[in-house]
Amino acid sequence: MKKTRSKNVNLTNLKLLFYELTKQNSLDYFTSMMNVIHISAECYPIAKVGGLADVVGALPKYQENSGVKAMVVMPFYDNAFTRKHQFKKIAEAEISLGEKTYAYQILRLKKNTLSIEVTFINVPELLFKDYVYSDDDTERFMAFQIAALDWILSLKQKPSIIHCHDHHTGLIPFMLQECYRYKELNQIPTILSIHNAQYQGWFPHDLMHYLPAFDISHNGLLDWDGVINPLAAGIKCAWRVTTVSESYMEELQQDANGLESLLSHERDKCVGILNGIDTSVWNPETDDMLTKNYSINNIQTGKTANKKWLCKEFGFSLSKPLFAFIGRLVYEKSADLLPEVIDKALSEKNCNILILGSGDKAIEQQLEELKLKHPTNYNKCIGYDEQLSHRIYAGSDFLLMPSRVEPCGLNQLYAMQYGTIPIVHSTGGLKDTVTDVKDDGFGFRFDHVSVQDCLDTIQRAVTYYEETPNLKNIRKTMMKVDHSWDASAKKYNDLYKSIKTS
Repeated sequence: MKKTRSKNVNLTNLKLLFYELTKQNSLDYFTSMMNVIHISAECYPIAKVGGLADVVGALPKYQENSGVKAMVVMPFYDNAFTRKHQFKKIAEAEISLGEKTYAYQILRLKKNTLSIEVTFINVPELLFKDYVYSDDDTERFMAFQIAALDWILSLKQKPSIIHCHDHHTGLIPFMLQECYRYKELNQIPTILSIHNAQYQGWFPHDLMHYLPAFDISHNGLLDWDGVINPLAAGIKCAWRVTTVSESYMEELQQDANGLESLLSHERDKCVGILNGIDTSVWNPETDDMLTKNYSINNIQTGKTANKKWLCKEFGFSLSKPLFAFIGRLVYEKSADLLPEVIDKALSEKNCNILILGSGDKAIEQQLEELKLKHPTNYNKCIGYDEQLSHRIYAGSDFLLMPSRVEPCGLNQLYAMQYGTIPIVHSTGGLKDTVTDVKDDGFGFRFDHVSVQDCLDTIQRAVTYYEETPNLKNIRKTMMKVDHSWDASAKKYNDLYKSIKTS
């Protein structure tokens, strides 16, 4: 009797093992067959305004590494990248916005030097500009979305997933679901990733005729608070909605610039997936933009060499801790507080502060004027310089991120990768990725966005810098944390599979 029961148990275990292996093989096969198209207004290194570009430039590459075929579709801009490269035309056609018709071409690089495949939508009259965003975005991104879908409609092999990014592509889930022209595509699952819900692409109802024909009785899907809201339409119509951190998904149900109740209503199809960073680009050991490369094994000499370059370039004393801010000078980044914070910090604290960024002209002017008052321990670079940003991450001791809103934040991840200690407001992805040193972490957090809270935290950091003999060990611990896209890409792939196999 005992012998028989043992055989039954073994047979059951074998069946379960066979089932699990078969299931896993099936999922692996499905992953290898998956064909994902990312549609975005930005993609690094082609066109970058913010973190959206970094995500779209990295996620497809890591998905490719895991066996998923992924490409990016984006506008063709008149910028440094497109002027430097040659392109081939693979298709051309026309689109209509209301009564006006625009010619467009589908372009690819003649020689693809990128690590991902990118398809460009060239609408010369609308998209081929020397800027990414401006006052004419409604017409420009409407044309982009329609042209992208018309091109997808022409493909023999349709994508398994269409992954849309932010409001510039938020009307695609609606058009696939509702527009007669795209009936053939309406069974393709759509994902909408919200990188920043503060920007929603609003435009008036009298421009609804720009859209391809659909049942007008369904126009409520486009409306939110009396206007057409592309981000809201995307949230309503996408099969799944993601945000770039778990905390940001929770915060959006409380503060989403008017979309709180919608996101609460749709929460069952929403998920937060923390962004990663592209460690082939952001790696102090291989980064060719640095003065000196370094790893965990020689972090002190590496950071000192890069700090020396910054101090020489901007007139700082090497002995003082160097605080840096890199980012857009806008309200959501709490840049309006920076002039007062910097002025008081440099009057009271033993430190240097360096700013790299652009945005609000009034803030830019205030930051310019501070140079006259603090000539030896403050400097700024108004604008953006990719190489300089890498050197600042490598050479600074602390990175300031007092953001009011930070859906994920990538700067703090770059800083930690380079052994630079982040100082952050406890919000969104900053809260998810930075643990305070008082809790055995490797950063500094504060709970309220105010000048005083910023100053108090800077003082904590200065004291920590002066009194912590094992600062190198804290930096080493920070650099060991894996913030690469590998784990995040897997979560997106699993999300895709959960849709296709449900």
